[in-house]
Amino acid sequence: MKWMIASDIHGSAYFGEKLAGRFEKERAERLLLLGDLLYHGPRNDLPRGYAPKELIPILNAMKERIFCVRGNCDAEVDQMVLEFPILADYAAFFVDGLSLYATHGHIYHEGNMPPLAPGSCFLYGHTHVPEMAYKEGHLFLNPGSVSLPKGGSRNSCMILEDGVFRLISLDGDTLMESGKVIF
Repeated sequence: MKWMIASDIHGSAYFGEKLAGRFEKERAERLLLLGDLLYHGPRNDLPRGYAPKELIPILNAMKERIFCVRGNCDAEVDQMVLEFPILADYAAFFVDGLSLYATHGHIYHEGNMPPLAPGSCFLYGHTHVPEMAYKEGHLFLNPGSVSLPKGGSRNSCMILEDGVFRLISLDGDTLMESGKVIF
């Protein structure tokens, strides 16, 4: 099964449309969103194409294929307009024989880890900086930000297919690859 993993759209219809287009081009079966969907937050500048009302139908059109966790900028009022669940602080999945723990990163993060089984993949957003690193017996994965990349990174997301994680730009360029994940 091919999954796309993305985070931190922050209300950008422009980048939301690019993400939806990349999702279709990749022929992914699921889109895992790691939070911060509609609101830009008080610490961020407005992203290009900031138009949360225009982003809502883009995301709702994919509702059957989306799994989502809550970011620090997501609220109950956002759930009123989005047609898929967004308010869980974390989610756990088994994909391609891998144990995935998904969260936004503002509650659970490297300094406050949840209890994970050895060999789990810890997926998070929040920092807007991509990461793919083995630490403390886990694979830490951050897809960066769809609309507000930081740390010199590009607008990006991640693909999981056949046990391999690929960080890609929204234009489809491969930026980083994990190789087959085996613990």
